[in-house]
Amino acid sequence: MGKTYERIDGRLRTFIEEQPLFFTATAPLSGDGTVNLSPKGLRGSFAVLDDLTVAYLDFAGSNAETIAHLRENGRITLMWCAFQGPPNIVRVHGRGEPVFRDDPRFGELLARFPGIDASVHGLRAIIVVRAELVRDTCGYAVPRMAYEEDRDLHGKRFAREDDASLGAYFAKKEHVATSLDGLPGLPLPLPPSSV
Repeated sequence: MGKTYERIDGRLRTFIEEQPLFFTATAPLSGDGTVNLSPKGLRGSFAVLDDLTVAYLDFAGSNAETIAHLRENGRITLMWCAFQGPPNIVRVHGRGEPVFRDDPRFGELLARFPGIDASVHGLRAIIVVRAELVRDTCGYAVPRMAYEEDRDLHGKRFAREDDASLGAYFAKKEHVATSLDGLPGLPLPLPPSSV
């Protein structure tokens, strides 16, 4: 029932870009390490860069597990579910990297997200994923749910931060600079944005 795709284009790309929610999954190399699964939302914070490359904005939060795992081994899976319309699940398995604010590529990548004001969300990195395997499956057991709107709480919370206060916020969080398993997470002090 599942199908493998050589690239992210056409109907597949349209489906991915229309979803208001997706999930990321990463894990450390250690067999007893913590597997991380995170929901990602906020319209405009995801982009298909080319037929095999996608990216999303990584905003302020209490942990940095995805960043830590990507820095260690690069493995990541992204998943989208159709909660409306025909049932479908799409997974992109690949290699990812966090592009931090002081990286020369940061400004060019950030320009790929014109529909979002990243300055109000405590943007700390852009996660770039190169697809190695793209598959869809039926999604028959995924419930129908209606998307109402993005929550505005994240933007309200982090809009009042500047680089210095955002860096101080991250420094106080136990699992931002270091993951739950002790891996290097977000580099601190927070570098200023290159844009």
